[in-house]
Amino acid sequence: MDTDARALRSLAQTYFDSAHEMDADKFASIFHPSSSVTKVGDDGNVSVTPIATWLAAVRNLKAPKQQGLECQDQILSIDVEGELALLKLKLQIPPRYFTDMLSCLKVDGTWKIAQKVMTSKL
Repeated sequence: MDTDARALRSLAQTYFDSAHEMDADKFASIFHPSSSVTKVGDDGNVSVTPIATWLAAVRNLKAPKQQGLECQDQILSIDVEGELALLKLKLQIPPRYFTDMLSCLKVDGTWKIAQKVMTSKL
């Protein structure tokens, strides 16, 4: 369990770094290729976006790092059950504050994000 917790903390740090740098390739390294991003949009509808589409959008975003903004990220919880884990994270990508729930699976000995469910507020 200790090894899994360390690996998941490392995955979370890569996630935070990817968001701060808006580095789609770094994000891709921690997401399973069949994963998706789910959220309730500003219109109130639930949207499910395949990871490849989401990563393409990330490539067009301006990185907080480029704007000279500091990271305000934190791991709220890590829950592990065998090869399944749930990470609850908070981060800021101005002007929004995000809470992300990352469902992770241990695939061939490596933790990957299988599903990202997110919410944000201004």
